[in-house]
Amino acid sequence: MSSELKRFDIGARLSEMTVHNGVAYLAGQVPADQTSDIETQTKQVLGAIDALLARAGTDKSRILMAQIFLVDLADFPGMNAVWDAWVVPGNTPPRATVQANLARPGWRLEVVITAAV
Repeated sequence: MSSELKRFDIGARLSEMTVHNGVAYLAGQVPADQTSDIETQTKQVLGAIDALLARAGTDKSRILMAQIFLVDLADFPGMNAVWDAWVVPGNTPPRATVQANLARPGWRLEVVITAAV
């Protein structure tokens, strides 16, 4: 038995999101502005996540897991302040935050989300 698999914004290297069996799998979301501070970059990334989840017919209250990659752990408090204002109270998902080198030097964070549709 096969289930429908739907990809969004398919590129040569990756798709921004795949929906399968009622679950949305988002590619790592990165900020558009590589010169801004962690708060601005976090807002940009969370906005991109909101937009993708809406396209899948879901929202941030249905996030199953979040993975956050930070270049500099000194940015952890600033990122958390924006995250805390964004996340739905009572629906905070499991989350992992790790320090990592990212593909572009201006990116301060990358966020990977899995959500129920």
